[in-house]
Amino acid sequence: MRSHESQFSDARPIRRTLEEKRRLVAELRETLATMKSHASAVTRDAIKLRIKELEVDIASAPPPRERDDRRALTDPALNPRRRGPRVTF
Repeated sequence: MRSHESQFSDARPIRRTLEEKRRLVAELRETLATMKSHASAVTRDAIKLRIKELEVDIASAPPPRERDDRRALTDPALNPRRRGPRVTF
């Protein structure tokens, strides 16, 4: 069966939140620690590489935006994109 546009089976990366990436790193570290001694070196290297990639993504993520001041969203003086009330005569 062929995939349709915008299905998960398309060749696109899966977008994950920062929390999901942290959880995935923890799971991969646990998997690496519990691997048997006869597991292949290629598998171990692939897991280590994926952990490093995720750690780089986590480190380079922008800091979260602060949303504690809701007045800035509604006050036209604080938010230049928002226009003030229209006055008609």
